[in-house]
Amino acid sequence: MNDNDKQPSPGGGGNPWMKSLMIWVGILLALALFVQLFDTRGTTATGNEIAYSTFLDRVDEGTVKEVAISRDVIVGKTTAGEAFRTRPLPVPDTTLIPTLRQKGVTVSARAEEGSSIWAALLVQSLPFLLFIGIAFFVVRQMQKNSGAGGAMGFGKSRAKMLTQKEGRVTFDDVAGIDEAREELQEVVEFLKDPSKFARLGGKIPKGALLVGSPGTGKTLLARAIAGEAGVPFFTISGSDFVEMFVGVGASRVRDMFEQAKKSAPCIVFIDEIDAVGRHRGAGLGNGNDEREQTLNQLLVEMDGFEANEGIIIVAATNRPDVLDPALLRPGRFDRQVVVPRPDIEGRIKILEVHMKKVPLAPDVDSRVIARGTPGFSGADLANLVNEAALTAARKGKRLVAMLEFEEAKDKVMMGAERRSMVMTEDEKRMTAYHEAGHAIVSIHEPASDPIHKATIIPRGRALGMVMRLPERDSYSYHRDKMYANLAVAMGGRVAEEVIFGYDKVSSGASGDIQYATGLARDMVTKWGMSDKVGPVEYAQPEGESFLGYSSSQPVRMSNATAQLIDDEIKNIVEGGLTRAKQVLGEHIDQLHTLAQALLEYETLSGEEIKRLIAGEDLGRPDPGAKTSSVPMRGTSIPKTKRPSGPFGSAAPQGA
Repeated sequence: MNDNDKQPSPGGGGNPWMKSLMIWVGILLALALFVQLFDTRGTTATGNEIAYSTFLDRVDEGTVKEVAISRDVIVGKTTAGEAFRTRPLPVPDTTLIPTLRQKGVTVSARAEEGSSIWAALLVQSLPFLLFIGIAFFVVRQMQKNSGAGGAMGFGKSRAKMLTQKEGRVTFDDVAGIDEAREELQEVVEFLKDPSKFARLGGKIPKGALLVGSPGTGKTLLARAIAGEAGVPFFTISGSDFVEMFVGVGASRVRDMFEQAKKSAPCIVFIDEIDAVGRHRGAGLGNGNDEREQTLNQLLVEMDGFEANEGIIIVAATNRPDVLDPALLRPGRFDRQVVVPRPDIEGRIKILEVHMKKVPLAPDVDSRVIARGTPGFSGADLANLVNEAALTAARKGKRLVAMLEFEEAKDKVMMGAERRSMVMTEDEKRMTAYHEAGHAIVSIHEPASDPIHKATIIPRGRALGMVMRLPERDSYSYHRDKMYANLAVAMGGRVAEEVIFGYDKVSSGASGDIQYATGLARDMVTKWGMSDKVGPVEYAQPEGESFLGYSSSQPVRMSNATAQLIDDEIKNIVEGGLTRAKQVLGEHIDQLHTLAQALLEYETLSGEEIKRLIAGEDLGRPDPGAKTSSVPMRGTSIPKTKRPSGPFGSAAPQGA
């Protein structure tokens, strides 16, 4: 905003509140004038109002000295000097004037009330003046807002230009995506020194498409390019082009490039370009003409007859598969930069960037936090640091310690604690054995990820949870690990059956069964890990759906093959169930020990669980929790109503 914008005009045009106030004041004044012009009571002569019959009586009595007669009113004075007025009859009284003459009353004519030429003109022109004033105000607002999406500016571009005043972002603020940053480094060098490439006949790519999951830093990376090069940065969303009127989007594309030409060299960033750049003809004959015209205009502007030198288009999407091929050909978006989720080293760098703004305690270790957050994007890590700072603030601390980061990580990954949730002793005991079953099977499965934490405190939709974290980032999973995950997933259900009996198995393993079934289905239909089915893909391909139609062909298989796939999925899941029964049957004492500890302490770390299984002391003070005796298999316990949903997820994080 410049200085002129800050100073209101004399008429209040610079202040919207003052402008609205003046409009209402003008309307009220016009209404008051209108009422005054038609209120004849305020414009008649002074004097007492008398009835017409009384006036005639006074004339007959000879007490009237003079009168002034008009069409609407008769005013006059009595011989005693008293003023009066009266209203004549609608029908003219032809005997009035002779009677007045006979009684010696002075008679004169009175001008018609409101008969002024100016007043009459004002009354006639008032509606037109009001209409003209309102029209002038509306047109002025249209002109003022024409560049910002006003009523007369629907064809104007909605791109916003960000300058250095709004916070300069450089590559130092972008961490964890070194490969993507290096690919875009030459774009920065071109914007700084175009002649360096022109001397050798090289041309910089006109468009770069950033592809990555939500939250990986695509927008931040685009702003860093502009910040490093020190050029204007225009940003717009793909949905800002599309309107219900055909041709508006194309007009906005033309206007956006006209603005960019005036500020060249510059960067135009289009976020979520798949909103306007989807594959043409996907509507099966009922395509969106407006969207297709907008896409056509964008294609022409990027690589048409008129070259847009110095304008680099950077777009972002997480659905590159739905983009039109013409948009990805060389000369347009001819470079695709993949922005992946960061690995452990990238997460450390991202955490360090966000931790610069937070006062940290000496015990905070970014590597430990990064190891415990596999699969987190940059946005997830920023949220984690913010949650830790909020947790420390609620506790009244001045520094954010490792404890707050652990609590924030549990809240982000598992949900907030529901300590106010009332659970019976039987529900707590069943939850403890359910989670202990997951943990014991995980400990005795060599291919399973190590346990990070086990808890029976309700979080989110779960009544308890066993969290496992991989020792390092994994990009593929082996067969032995998949079978281990199936056994761990079935461990909770098996523990309920072993301890409480067949009839007391609850619905708490629904999430575990869903995970195990999905994993077994992928093993059979996607990854070819069934000897009977073979290395053949039978999974339904993931394609774009439009109005119920899928762009991908459905999988064709015989009834015998479908039955074979169902049998193999069932056999694999039941194999995990059998393995869980075997492990828990061999280590039933460890199951009792761990469940009893969960009832006493509610939450145990992975190291504490290892020490407990090894028979070592946990080193914790006794919380004094009173727990009842442990029911063994076949012992009858009261049946209680359990909430639906999983006790906890046995799935590894990031799978």
